[in-house]
Amino acid sequence: MIKHLELFLGTKKIPSAFAYWLISSALLAVGSPSMAAQSAVILLYHHVAENTPPSTSISPANFDAHLAYLRDNGFNVIALDRMIDSLRSGQSLPEKSVVITFDDGYSSIYNEAFPMLESYGYPFTLFLSTEPIDNGLRNYMTWDQVREMSAAGVIIANHMIDHPYMLETRDNESDDQRLARLREDLLKAEQRIETETQQSHRYLAYPYGEYDPAIKSLLQKLNFVGLAQNSGAVGPESDFLALPRFPLASIYANLDTASTKFSTLPFVVSQLRPDSPLTSNRSPSAVLKFEKGDYNFSQIGCFANSKPIPMTWIDREQGVLELTPEASYSGRRWRYICTAPDPISNRFYWHSVQWINLD
Repeated sequence: MIKHLELFLGTKKIPSAFAYWLISSALLAVGSPSMAAQSAVILLYHHVAENTPPSTSISPANFDAHLAYLRDNGFNVIALDRMIDSLRSGQSLPEKSVVITFDDGYSSIYNEAFPMLESYGYPFTLFLSTEPIDNGLRNYMTWDQVREMSAAGVIIANHMIDHPYMLETRDNESDDQRLARLREDLLKAEQRIETETQQSHRYLAYPYGEYDPAIKSLLQKLNFVGLAQNSGAVGPESDFLALPRFPLASIYANLDTASTKFSTLPFVVSQLRPDSPLTSNRSPSAVLKFEKGDYNFSQIGCFANSKPIPMTWIDREQGVLELTPEASYSGRRWRYICTAPDPISNRFYWHSVQWINLD
């Protein structure tokens, strides 16, 4: 438990008792190299600037530090389409695979991030909201710049037309009408991107990371892959209608904590309750079923806001765990995060439960 908290808070100190336990676990564990060879981590950035909103920004210097760390520590930065195609087909990926993505289409991505990524030879994906570019909105790149990036091999993908809150209905709009509107806007944005770049991958990054089962069903019918903003690594068993990404901005851009996230591994886990991230409860419970892996179920720790969440094993043998928080959480979105150490690689398994309260 102490180790999980220290991981979450970004300290590198390891208590001696934990170190002894970790070594003992490593000696008893049976390693499976296939997990690392069939997993990747998707990173999410927005602004690469110092004069933009801190909650979605990383400074150019810190972004360069991230790229240098990936280069110097044996990471393999791969393209998003390669990751998706490989995991879906059961093919292996390079060890410590990382995918870099950007949302929205801000001018700092073109001015600051693009030259840096080219200098490192790193592929990346840009998720665009098309209307701000069509309208020449300040602080957004132009279609000429998008086409230049596309010609250089950057994947250009969908972030809807106008970055909507996809869960919210408009005045006098039914839920079916909301979904019909979202469908139309999704396909219009996809067509707009294809017209300008000749690219159409059918990847959607959910604006604000918000989705519900009906939106996921819509994407499935249209043969789209969905990318979310709840943190975690990606593997063959991941939900390809809501792939996790690690947002790296503000305090989460700190390299001490980000470097741990770069090398995380995916749990094989299913969420038994609830079936939707939407909640009206400020202290909702969740039931997760973890498949057995290179960790003991007793090694799993779960947290919210850097504090442990009370956990009850409904069936430890089958890996069924209930999270019953005592705290009340504020804001529109929050997450429960579960981790466990891999005693073979000294990396961490990571899974998060997304919550959205529209009140």
